[in-house]
Amino acid sequence: MQSSKTAPRQSFSRRLGPEAERRVRRYYRLRGYRILDANARAGRYELDLVVRRGRTLVFCEVKARSGSGYGDPWEAVGPEKARRVRQAALGWLALRPELASLDVRFDAVAVRGRRIERAPFD
Repeated sequence: MQSSKTAPRQSFSRRLGPEAERRVRRYYRLRGYRILDANARAGRYELDLVVRRGRTLVFCEVKARSGSGYGDPWEAVGPEKARRVRQAALGWLALRPELASLDVRFDAVAVRGRRIERAPFD
């Protein structure tokens, strides 16, 4: 049985991720991107968001934090996470050969309260 102290926090945590992803979808749409997929499974990995504008295809990893006590969102996008996102992107693209000629970019987006920060990652 869970204590009453952990239940609200877990509920908040479960809402934080989907709400951050919704805001990031809006962020990209307002900049002219078309949402192609969200929370897509590609093998054993997941892609938070796949968007396209013109000839650019973006695979986006969304990280959200409710406060500074939980670490910086950028810390969660290290080499291992980048490797997993790339693996997922390869699997996703393998099912869509018509998109293979597009330029590909990998973005990490940090959501901190009302702020949204985007940075490409390798």
